[in-house]
Amino acid sequence: MIDKKWASAADAVADIPDGASLAVGGFGLSGNPSALIEALLAQGTSGLSVVSNNCGVDDWGLGLLLGAQRIRKMTSSYVGENKEFERQFLSGELELELTPQGTLAEKLRAGGSGIAAFYTQTGVGTQVAEGGLPRRYAADGSVAIASPAKDVRTFEMHGQPREFVLEEAITTDFALVHAALGDRHGNLIFNKAARNFNPLAAMAGCICIAQVERLVEPGELDPDQVHLPGVYVHRVVEVGSDIEKRIERRTVRPSTGSGNGEA
Repeated sequence: MIDKKWASAADAVADIPDGASLAVGGFGLSGNPSALIEALLAQGTSGLSVVSNNCGVDDWGLGLLLGAQRIRKMTSSYVGENKEFERQFLSGELELELTPQGTLAEKLRAGGSGIAAFYTQTGVGTQVAEGGLPRRYAADGSVAIASPAKDVRTFEMHGQPREFVLEEAITTDFALVHAALGDRHGNLIFNKAARNFNPLAAMAGCICIAQVERLVEPGELDPDQVHLPGVYVHRVVEVGSDIEKRIERRTVRPSTGSGNGEA
């Protein structure tokens, strides 16, 4: 389908079933596909396996799905500011596959590029490679599921033998992403740091659903400015530029013009 515009976020996520796997863009709360997440929450989809850098906060982003007990497993690089994420994991309610951040990015990129696996030095000599990282706890606090050991091989690099650990690529049933601009063909442009994991998540999803702040006609985007080509995107929903955006923690510095040091 050339025209990939969908009428609403609810329509775009309506066929995501219980138990589906999702790759979700965002870093902290920057670039979160919040409208798509809220639509998924409203329709009641549960048992989800989600791949995302983190899981939002307690009342925003993926934290909404987590708080409603809709997520079965998270694959993330850190727990972040989400206390409910921590609670569910430590109580055995949630499975968590902690993955180094750069490795997570490359696993998504590899999946979208048709690369089944790759070797990296990241994690060599740790439980990332040797196994034993808790993935799910039992009710009594013991480890119910631990990560398996991974293949480690030696390759020569820069004239020196070095060990590398094998990491498998990630692909998911669906991807949910946020972009600043998009056209009806699915070409996307992201805004500065909000690009983060969004292109990688989009690549890894078999069906990618993008919410865009502004939708334009084909030909209006400068091809040299497109960050993600429409070949990776299957559905586009316009959500408006006034969509609510949040940050995890607001910090300020003293005003340079203030004599008393107040912000």
